[in-house]
Amino acid sequence: MTPERVTGYWIVSVLAAMSFASFAEAQTYPSRPIRMVVGFAAGGAPDIIGRVIGERLNQSFGQPVIVDNRPGATGNIGAEIVAKAGADGYTLFMATLSVAISPSFYRKLPFDPVKSFAPVSMVASVPLLLVVHPSLPAKSVKELITLARAQPGKFNYASVGNGSPQHLSAELFKSVAGVDLVHVPYKGGGQATAAVLSGEAHVFFAGMPPALPHVKAGRLRGLAVSTGKRSPSAPEVPTVGEAGLPGFEADNWNALLAPRGTPKKIVDRLNLELEKLLKLPDIQSQFIKIGAEAVYSTPPGLAARIKEETLKWGKVARDAGVKPE
Repeated sequence: MTPERVTGYWIVSVLAAMSFASFAEAQTYPSRPIRMVVGFAAGGAPDIIGRVIGERLNQSFGQPVIVDNRPGATGNIGAEIVAKAGADGYTLFMATLSVAISPSFYRKLPFDPVKSFAPVSMVASVPLLLVVHPSLPAKSVKELITLARAQPGKFNYASVGNGSPQHLSAELFKSVAGVDLVHVPYKGGGQATAAVLSGEAHVFFAGMPPALPHVKAGRLRGLAVSTGKRSPSAPEVPTVGEAGLPGFEADNWNALLAPRGTPKKIVDRLNLELEKLLKLPDIQSQFIKIGAEAVYSTPPGLAARIKEETLKWGKVARDAGVKPE
């Protein structure tokens, strides 16, 4: 046998062995605990959603799913950890819309939202709630737009920081409505909510869980939700589109991602389990309590969504004059 043929046989054998090992691993997956990285602090919607899903995957797989909170840089710290992790299905990322927004704010990200991950499934739709202080003479989106147009630059809006979904949702609102609102970034949702409660800030695209109790108590006025359809957590509140601004939509979704190169059989296994879990009434009920709605997608569907969102919010950021740092 010629040396060339021996080399050829050796390469084929190695590839076959690698293929078999990958298949065998996928068949026995998971055989040890899974780490689910959440890029935000404990207690927020991504953390709660991650823990609900993790607990159920634990029951399905018979292996612990350990939530690892890595807050900072609007989720980028957690995203980097997962992007650089081994592609074996044992490190997952509970991503939010922030992963698609970040490229517009950072010149050198250690990950690419489209290329660095293997999408598994959408998990939840998480609307933002457009709120104003009750002293503001605007009881609807139309009235807010009329008020802001009449006094350009007089009113401000709060956000939880530059590059956050709350920030760019307000910038999208400004662009579509043709209004001038001044951005006032705060260090977190608690500070931003407190600012609107005190009247220091006038407008805020707030997270549903912390804002809704204040709306129901009359301390804040809820004008609309940011998503394309009404939230089951507050069905009486119209969407921004219904309330007078067609074409506006901002969904601070949650989705499960794995590192790029994760075997398809493992991604498909995770996707299948999520499809079953997200249909369970008790999971849907738990999500509704925190202002979210369970949403499933195929891996290709999620990949397309992330690409679409990255392009959409990139344009919003450019229109707002954002210069990546």
